Amino acid sequence: MNTNLLGTFFEGEDTEALPSSLAFKFAPVSNPADFMSNLSKAEGPERKLAMFQKGTTTLGFKFKEGIILAVDSRASMGSYDSSETVRKVIEINDHMLGTMAGGAADCQFWEENLARIVKLYELNTGERLSIAGASNLFSNMLYQYKGYGLSLGTMIAGSDDTGTHLYYCDNDGIRMAGDKFCVGSGGTYAYGVLDTYYRFDLSLEEAVTLGKRAISEATYMDSASGGVVRVYHVHNNGWTKLVEAEDNSELIWKHRKRNRVEFYEDEKL
Repeated sequence: MNTNLLGTFFEGEDTEALPSSLAFKFAPVSNPADFMSNLSKAEGPERKLAMFQKGTTTLGFKFKEGIILAVDSRASMGSYDSSETVRKVIEINDHMLGTMAGGAADCQFWEENLARIVKLYELNTGERLSIAGASNLFSNMLYQYKGYGLSLGTMIAGSDDTGTHLYYCDNDGIRMAGDKFCVGSGGTYAYGVLDTYYRFDLSLEEAVTLGKRAISEATYMDSASGGVVRVYHVHNNGWTKLVEAEDNSELIWKHRKRNRVEFYEDEKL
């Protein structure tokens, strides 16, 4: 019978059902950072291993009633559209959320690792880790692997005893607190909508509408973003999912027709 850190498994099997270590795996070379750097500069087909052909649109902003997080749901690699139903908000715990932009595997692994550490902290101390503390811990974890080929652009949002907080963290270990962020290949288009219509005194209904419009406009302009939009509201009591899935291809035309954009459907060009 085989045993490891995660328990006891079947007899008579040479391969364990679960790995013997939870440690993050590197390239099997003496210096993984140099290996990734050389790989990205290679001129042969091996260079593609270090090229993330990613695309997404995620955003978060503060307003008078908390924080809105809105994301699209498309997973792509270059021109290949692999999924339209990806859930790009990781529910870390009842008071904290994380978004995914970059490499899907990297985002999911490290944010779920953060969820594990946050839960262990709560079990050991009997209190919740602050959002500032969790985001600082997350950026420190990523900084240890700077240059190792990770691809993450993440927003950490949540509430604690001091209110609601929004942070941006990425694979270089950068950590910034802010009032609004747009992350991903469609982020510049989403910023255009936010910069035009954002106000801190938005009502909850207005904030949700703004989040949905920014995502849908970005998916229209950015081919690597698409699918449905999902919206979460972070407030002092935790978070609430307000929009499970609304089709971006329908939302874009609803918003534009409401603003009286003429389409000349009956004209022959």
